[in-house]
Amino acid sequence: MTTSDSAVPAAAGVLLVDQYVATLARKRVAAGVLFHDKADRVLLLEPSYKPNWEIPGGAVEADEFPWATATRELSEELGWERPLGRLLVVDYVRPQDYRPEGVVFLFDGGVLDETDLVGMVFPDGEIVSAGFHTLAEASSKVKPLLADRLAAALQAAEQGATAFCEQGQRIA
Repeated sequence: MTTSDSAVPAAAGVLLVDQYVATLARKRVAAGVLFHDKADRVLLLEPSYKPNWEIPGGAVEADEFPWATATRELSEELGWERPLGRLLVVDYVRPQDYRPEGVVFLFDGGVLDETDLVGMVFPDGEIVSAGFHTLAEASSKVKPLLADRLAAALQAAEQGATAFCEQGQRIA
């Protein structure tokens, strides 16, 4: 008998793996896109369904890559078909309210100007308006966590880096 023959039978091994996988933490995952202008004002969207403004993006669906989510959300929210730039931010978010912990990916959408916003149509009805805002203006329109993430993303874009954040605060 070889060592592998004396090991746990295959069916029992699968059961052990299934039991282990069942104990793994579940995390929510979201992805968004940072667009900014030459003055480093960020593009914010005014949703129709909540008071705080957002950037383009949303929750990653089952079996979807974060970059696919960002691309899908651009299409759904703004009707834009654009390639994404590089990854700017990976942000770990602690559990809050009723939501479990999560990870947020923020991709570079590039530099736009006011002419890119002329005639914008919001195809799914989730968005009411869109516009450029300074970080100071954004901090009064978005949740504090997103305001911190936006600051880290702008800095990462300037540095040609990817920022690793915990709760919006850059750690690397």
